Amino acid sequence: MIATPQNGAVVPRRSVSETLAVYCRRRVLIVMFLGFSSGLPLALSGSTLLVWMTEAGVNLGTIGLFALVGTPYTIKFLWAPLIDALDVPLLSRRLGRRRGWLLLSQLLLMAAIVFLGACDPSASPLVVALGALLVAAVSATQDIIVDAFRVESLDESEQAAGMASYVAAYRIGMLVSTAGALFLVSGFESGLGFARHAAWSAGYAVMAVLVLIGVATTLAAAEPEKSINADAAHARETIRQRVVEAAAGAFSEFLRRDLAFVALAFVVLFKFSDALSGALTAPFVIDLGFSRNEYAAIIKGVGLAATLIGGFAGGFVARAYSLSTSLWLGGLLQALANLAFSWQAVLGMNAAWLTFAIVAENFTSAIGTVIFVAYLSALCRNPLHTATQYALLTALAAFGRTYLSSGAGFIAAATGWVWFFVICAGAGLPALFLLAVLQQGGHFEGLIPARK
Repeated sequence: MIATPQNGAVVPRRSVSETLAVYCRRRVLIVMFLGFSSGLPLALSGSTLLVWMTEAGVNLGTIGLFALVGTPYTIKFLWAPLIDALDVPLLSRRLGRRRGWLLLSQLLLMAAIVFLGACDPSASPLVVALGALLVAAVSATQDIIVDAFRVESLDESEQAAGMASYVAAYRIGMLVSTAGALFLVSGFESGLGFARHAAWSAGYAVMAVLVLIGVATTLAAAEPEKSINADAAHARETIRQRVVEAAAGAFSEFLRRDLAFVALAFVVLFKFSDALSGALTAPFVIDLGFSRNEYAAIIKGVGLAATLIGGFAGGFVARAYSLSTSLWLGGLLQALANLAFSWQAVLGMNAAWLTFAIVAENFTSAIGTVIFVAYLSALCRNPLHTATQYALLTALAAFGRTYLSSGAGFIAAATGWVWFFVICAGAGLPALFLLAVLQQGGHFEGLIPARK
């Protein structure tokens, strides 16, 4: 083996077979299927719901405001200490702390998705908002647990492969609940003769059934050893002491670090350009005149391939380069990809260019997400409050997707589609500025690289 310096350390260069073998390890496969379970519900209260609302005749301003139903993703750190500190009656005793919470969240998620599918956007947008909010809240809770489970269960040699597999599966889950859901709705509507509302309800019911993949994974998984050790520490404390330790310890430990607030601002803004454009990509495509099936076909085909390749490309970048360099690459690529949609707005209904734009968006977004997950994972190392710290960081990341992007519809209405996506590309610049500040301040020198 040849040694090469990375991040100041000497890391052995592995053969291709050794590199690929890690993806077949049981813990990595478990994380991959949990990634699918995490990715599935996000679009059901997001882009897929927006297509449904667009078809139902809801105005563009209201559609843009529906980004606010993602609020649970931005405040999930508020109840994360409870997940770190408390057990689920009966379930945690049989399955362990993390797996007990996972199973409970997945069962609740199935019920919330069915409820949302029963709502009617044309009759009562407020009830739809409530249903979407329930899905988002339970989905955010599942994310808290899956993130903690992933960080705690994978050792250092598995982190890069685990992150690549997790992100690829997460994106597949999103594609299933976008392209897959749209095809299902079309099939129920045209093939089986369902009325439009009934077709959408049936499509959402099928999505709820797919949550069983996550349930089966939870039952097949083993409780992380770090979580078991944390349980032993918790046994010496009262419930109140556990909650206080999980909440206060997580925040105080992070805020004592150098450049802590700059790092938090960077977390908020890194995926902002991606989120701003993503809030209206589906309505944009429909507004140009493409059909629901045309959009879904491109996402399902080349979009899926681009997502998978991008996810594993992100894993390669995370292994091959320093964390700071990887973040530069990911940030630049995901911002520039928005310009493809600007040109799409100029061309109009050009299926070939739409294919390229969606490939570019999925590929670069997957790369950026893998690298971003690597960064967030490197920030969370204490098993006593992994869930709380990671929830805080991902909640801040969701802030851009939820609040900063909530005015996307009004921006698009005021500027037009061409300039809207140019603005989306420019929205990536503040994060890159903060990245330069962090790099200059030595922020990355104290982080453990999540690759070997």
